[in-house]
Amino acid sequence: MPALPIRRIAATPLFIPARFDLPGFSQETALSLVLVEIEAGEGLVGHGITAITEEEAVAAVVREVAAPALVGADALAREAIAERLYWLLVPRGQTGYACHAMAAIDLALWDIAGKAAGLPVWRLLGAARPAAPAYVTFGFAAMDREQLAAAAAHWVAQGARRLKMTVGHHALVRRDEPRPVMAVLREDLARIRAVREAVGPDVELFLDANCSLDPLQARWLAERAAEFGIGFFEEPLVENDPRLLAEFRRLTGVPVAAGQNEGLLHRFRALLEAEAVDVLQPNVAIGGGITQCVKAAALARAFNRPIANGGAFAHWNIHLHCGLAHGGMVEYHHAAVLVAERLFGPLPRPADGMLAAPEAPGLGLVPDRASLGELASRPTSRGRGKA
Repeated sequence: MPALPIRRIAATPLFIPARFDLPGFSQETALSLVLVEIEAGEGLVGHGITAITEEEAVAAVVREVAAPALVGADALAREAIAERLYWLLVPRGQTGYACHAMAAIDLALWDIAGKAAGLPVWRLLGAARPAAPAYVTFGFAAMDREQLAAAAAHWVAQGARRLKMTVGHHALVRRDEPRPVMAVLREDLARIRAVREAVGPDVELFLDANCSLDPLQARWLAERAAEFGIGFFEEPLVENDPRLLAEFRRLTGVPVAAGQNEGLLHRFRALLEAEAVDVLQPNVAIGGGITQCVKAAALARAFNRPIANGGAFAHWNIHLHCGLAHGGMVEYHHAAVLVAERLFGPLPRPADGMLAAPEAPGLGLVPDRASLGELASRPTSRGRGKA
């Protein structure tokens, strides 16, 4: 295949609102996102995203630092571009905004590669399976106990076999309110019990603290929640500290998942070497893109650890998990899906607990131009993070 010189790179910061409507619960939500568009060859265009970060900062990195260095490069030379971006943006092994920018650029390049080949990206990666198991992230802090139980029952009635709910509710960052952390944890325990009673014993249940607890708090909750059959506890501890995660895992016996916010291979390696995780969670929209996450998946396989998608954006991560034999679950994060649908239109839903991989060339995700113009004009300096 001839080279495809990069002609143009654009990055648009977005802050996208959406609305939940579930039985007994309605709420406005929003999420930050950056859309990267790369044009290569004679009009071939690819799109990539990144999210859960400061969208203006990441867009500026792409436009003002990465783009000038990449225009003219072969869009199919993804490994060479990834290496160039490493030395340009993170030459001393830093993580953060730069890795988000690298992820969005890399996704756009894979989108171009798939379109150039006339194949979906998951087939380029190896076509290990046509669908991946999905879990539904449904349970958020704004729901009260009864609403949470009703939402869980709703998703199970829709065919979900795996559910995830948040706990901790940013306890560390909000200590100055004041809001007693133990009150938060006791309510969390009651909420977990309510969900388990609503869905029965056969539905897998996962917890996610979004790095919001210290070791003492997380252990208190994990030890008491264990009776409800927790499939894994995602990011229970602040900073994903590998040493403390390993100790938490050993003391509680509750499986640990982490890795969605890691951007470089040394961070994934540290989690695996410390025996800190049962499930490694590279995310192609956050952790350096598909090129990087393929390598993280190989590390996990070398350590005999499964991988799963944490951090949302199942419709991008599906390519990794269907492409590789070591692929695992994808996260159908209800809030993130609603937000993405504002820009990309209706997205496939899981059926019988499985999400099918797309057959359209590339990533199979094309932004709506009219929606992009509307959303890009909105103010973007607002709160960030998971819904």
